[in-house]
Amino acid sequence: MSDRIHPYTRVVGAIIIPFLVAAFVLLYPLADTTDALFAWTILPPITAMLLGSAYAGGIVFFAHVVRPNTWRSVRHGFPAVLLFATLLAVATFLHWDRFHFGFLSFNVWVTLYVTTPFLILVAMILNRGEDDRSPSPREVVLPAWVRILLALIGIGSLVTGLVLFAAPQVGISVWAWPLTPLTARVCGAILTLPGMVNLWMLGDARWSAFRQIFQAQLLALALMLLALALRGGELLWSRPSAPLFAGGLAVSLVAYAALYGWAEARRRRSA
Repeated sequence: MSDRIHPYTRVVGAIIIPFLVAAFVLLYPLADTTDALFAWTILPPITAMLLGSAYAGGIVFFAHVVRPNTWRSVRHGFPAVLLFATLLAVATFLHWDRFHFGFLSFNVWVTLYVTTPFLILVAMILNRGEDDRSPSPREVVLPAWVRILLALIGIGSLVTGLVLFAAPQVGISVWAWPLTPLTARVCGAILTLPGMVNLWMLGDARWSAFRQIFQAQLLALALMLLALALRGGELLWSRPSAPLFAGGLAVSLVAYAALYGWAEARRRRSA
């Protein structure tokens, strides 16, 4: 096995990155301007910043896809991206009337989410079999209890995201801040990202298979917490979901950072 990333996959990553950068700028620092600049108006702005945070993580992930790298290092991120992009494509057509027709950002959004699921699926098919799941030299092995714990957290995030997507009215009534059916589905799609990644830990104990994906997740979590700090007034603190969401993000960031630090220290010692 060569464990290589096929040129097609690198090209797809290189195409996607500029769109992610533009979306991050429009959704995070310019979260208050989505009515004038983005594909649809996102209120409250914290929802835009949450989506922007996910895109920032995507920039890091696809940068690892484009650079010289191994397929094992990024493969577990592709199913998550496939599900996320598919859900956003479905949400777009379910809420077609909410979009800003005639805006360049709308045309780009539709084009991106109509094509991305297929581009990602082809990349997964082309790269199948490149990783034989053998450990790399001086591999750091993640303890079983850590992998099971993270997988359980991932299942919770995945199920919550899918329920929020399938039944947005349920989420609207309990979510930590005001949602519309469209933004409820978008938040649900975002929650599936860590869920899909963590599930793979049940069958793969290699730190080399998750290290670079964790870098993307750490950045996304940090930006989400910053968004909460900047936009805390938009949360409905009277709802239990508000402190639970904020606390869950904080605990997740600390736990992910601790695991990353521990695994990296082991990796450096074994080098």
